[in-house]
Amino acid sequence: MQRLVLLIPDVNLAGKIVDELLVARVKEDEIHIIAKEGVPLDNLPEAGLAEKTDLIPSIKRGLASGSATGLLAGLAAVLLPTGIVAAGGAVILATTLGGAAMGAWFSSMIGISVPSEEMRKYEKAIEAGELLMLVDIPRSRTDEIVQLIRSHHPEAEIKEAEYIPPMLPEMSDD
Repeated sequence: MQRLVLLIPDVNLAGKIVDELLVARVKEDEIHIIAKEGVPLDNLPEAGLAEKTDLIPSIKRGLASGSATGLLAGLAAVLLPTGIVAAGGAVILATTLGGAAMGAWFSSMIGISVPSEEMRKYEKAIEAGELLMLVDIPRSRTDEIVQLIRSHHPEAEIKEAEYIPPMLPEMSDD
């Protein structure tokens, strides 16, 4: 998937772009709009916690560090003379999974309180009243969607197009 990051000057233009994206068969749940507190978005698709905060990257970091810590704890428990050598594999598995769960949970608590990378990058523009629009599309459609937006709405500023790895493996070639 590719994420287009756009700065839109006002809600009316954002509504027009969203309508055109929907006609171009971009799913509504792949369009996320972030605005300054108090700006009414009407029926526009507002960004959720996953887009506004560092939640997903934090969970991934927590899973990795928690798994590694749990694995090391399991290995230490099996290798030290504790008398649980017979259940070694189960202990290592249990501590690794437990560490992963704890790491993800603790990291999510922190990540939910930290603004996302996009929010930090465009914080001044958002505070000035512009809207940040994030559009997740298959990489194969990036040029088509960028051309659509640029041809109809040159005042919408396309800031970047970044690759976002899927959370789960997908069956498509995008």
